[in-house]
Amino acid sequence: MSSPLRAAVNAAASALNAERTRLEVAVSNLANIESTRGPDGQPYRRRDVVLETAPVDSFEDQSAPKMRYEPSHPDADKDGYVALPNVDPAEEMVDMVSAARAYQANLTAIGLIRDMVQRSLELGK
Repeated sequence: MSSPLRAAVNAAASALNAERTRLEVAVSNLANIESTRGPDGQPYRRRDVVLETAPVDSFEDQSAPKMRYEPSHPDADKDGYVALPNVDPAEEMVDMVSAARAYQANLTAIGLIRDMVQRSLELGK
């Protein structure tokens, strides 16, 4: 495979990996939407994916936890409030749909490159 084609496939494959990571992080955020106590004793913090030339897997959103009045909850403070994860289900769903569409677009790009290479090989026969 020529260098430009290899670069195109590598770029699309890298993008597939990034979108898969975005989906996994969004699913983790939704799965932990009611996790009031993690290993550090604090409520779960929303994670987000940061893409750079050298990718960073994810980072924790440092915004304040959501507070809900629920005095009977085992993690309620002295005033009866429970610190809940700073996860917004609507935002996570938008992230998931966006990542899924981008993933599909990159699969299509890889398919088009494969078809182009195959046609080129057939022309060379």
